[in-house]
Amino acid sequence: MNKIQVLDQITIDKIAAGEVIERPASIVKELVENSIDAGATAVTAEIKEGGISYIRIADNGSGIEKSQVPSAFLRHSTSKIRTAEDLTSIASLGFRGEALSSIAAVSQVELITKTEAETFGTVYRISGGKEESMEDTGARDGTTFLVRQLFYNTPARRKFLKTPMTEAGHVSDLMTRLALSHPEISFQFINNGQSRLHTSGNGNLKDVIYHVYGREIAANLLEVDHEEKGIHITGYLGAPLISRGNRNFETYFINGRYIKNQVVYKAIEDAYKDFSMQHKYPFVVLHIAIDGTAVDVNVHPAKMELRFSNQQEVYNAVFAAVDQTLHKKELIPDVKLEEPAKIPEKPVPRGVSFETSVPARQKPATEAKEPPRERDLDYFMEEMKKRVRSYHEQNSAAEVKEQGEIFKPKRQMDRIREAAAYAAKEPRQMELFEGNLLKGENRPDYQLVGQVFDTYWIVQQEDRMYIIDQHAAHERVLYEKTLQSMKTREFTSQMISPPIILNLTMQESDLLKKYMERFTRIGFEFEEFGQESYAVRAVPGNLFHIAKKELLLEMLDSLSDEITRNHSSDLIDEKIASMSCKAAVKGNMHLTAQEADALIGELLTLENPYHCPHGRPTIIAMSKRELEKKFKRIV
Repeated sequence: MNKIQVLDQITIDKIAAGEVIERPASIVKELVENSIDAGATAVTAEIKEGGISYIRIADNGSGIEKSQVPSAFLRHSTSKIRTAEDLTSIASLGFRGEALSSIAAVSQVELITKTEAETFGTVYRISGGKEESMEDTGARDGTTFLVRQLFYNTPARRKFLKTPMTEAGHVSDLMTRLALSHPEISFQFINNGQSRLHTSGNGNLKDVIYHVYGREIAANLLEVDHEEKGIHITGYLGAPLISRGNRNFETYFINGRYIKNQVVYKAIEDAYKDFSMQHKYPFVVLHIAIDGTAVDVNVHPAKMELRFSNQQEVYNAVFAAVDQTLHKKELIPDVKLEEPAKIPEKPVPRGVSFETSVPARQKPATEAKEPPRERDLDYFMEEMKKRVRSYHEQNSAAEVKEQGEIFKPKRQMDRIREAAAYAAKEPRQMELFEGNLLKGENRPDYQLVGQVFDTYWIVQQEDRMYIIDQHAAHERVLYEKTLQSMKTREFTSQMISPPIILNLTMQESDLLKKYMERFTRIGFEFEEFGQESYAVRAVPGNLFHIAKKELLLEMLDSLSDEITRNHSSDLIDEKIASMSCKAAVKGNMHLTAQEADALIGELLTLENPYHCPHGRPTIIAMSKRELEKKFKRIV
């Protein structure tokens, strides 16, 4: 049995540092918060390689006196509190006295600082918790930290860091929160030499929101100013129309500190419940001022959690602030209809009279009717494509009317008799979106009986009856085709005019750049359109009628959730493929018997035809015996 022994101080410091410093964003957070506590009005944060190799935090705050510099890097040394009683009313962002010692224990640190009263500045270097040098230097008032080679002396921790792009994303998200928490401070964020964020520091929160999230969100904000039982809530709410697919846009601060709290989350979302769709989350930026004695932030070293002594009062105040603000204004969304594109008139060729150029439907009834086009394989393939796509267009009714006799509303029995007559006349293999059915010798001998409720198709095979959901079946077919196209890199792009303009946040822009190749390989084409803005020039052919701005933002929200949960990036392909399901034929949409037959045949060629990508069944079965038992023919 091993003997108990006291660890050496270096090992103790490294272990303790792991509780405070998890990644580069942790260092940036601690140092920028120290700058805020020092009264800085301008803070610059610069990183390289995601902050793993280089971090620079510079401010114009009060600085550190030369005599106190070495003491600042000792564990549990702080200027924020004096006694344990001070923990009951913490007004500063930092107070533990662990940040600088933890940073110095796992990296190479250079500190340049100067107070207003001192003539010269001080340069202090410390690596791995060991002091290397301290000397005078010329410097401006304030403090600059240079942190290099994070976890250089703890390789076990360094190998668990994510890619530089992922780590940079965490830092950019943090800087966004800090800028929103203190609009009176000018923040600048530089990533690999490129300025990604620069706020004015004029104290106007709406200006910061505009700079971070763009014009579209800033134009749909509702101002909040509510006070109740000593709790003062200010900030902005987003109109319900700018709701998003995750909570990344719910931001709130308690006494200037960004935190996450279930009580506040629930109050906000409960107030929005009557204004937003299910599984959608609002845009919120709220500042909550509360008596410091009513909150406890000394819960976790990350200082991201806190406890309220009066949870119910906090819930009531936040709920009332959001609810009353939402009810103050009439929230009827304005709908702007796109003008249909004008179809240029085709010139009449010379030598051709006007009468001969009139379409057949406009000719006099006395004229002989044009013989119908032979309904061959290509015909049905073409008509099926038109039929599905027409559903997603605004003028679908007019288009369907012009497609031909096959799309005219008929009774169900007429469609079935037409299908039977066609099958008897020409028993040929059909196609659905260029996908072959099972060959005749391998295809199950089933009989298409008919459709019920314009959604479900009944198929008989021997002594079993199958009921197929046309929407779920088509979802599965499109899903498999999209996955296959990504594997084989066989995809088609459809150009769109005018292009879709995406105004993204800094985090969304980084996410799009990171996975740009995964988007482009299935048919998307992006072009940079100013800072954090992109023009979508082309979309996948199977998403042409649905790939709008909302869909792309939904994709980015989904990707953000996957990254937050540290899921494999391979899941992104499936996330993108699942979006193709939105192009599937819907329930209550009329399909002809031929179209349904083609869809069913295509479904049966799949490896897993039994469930849609979301887990719903595509086919259910009932045996002849079970049906006869229901009718009491047998017992």
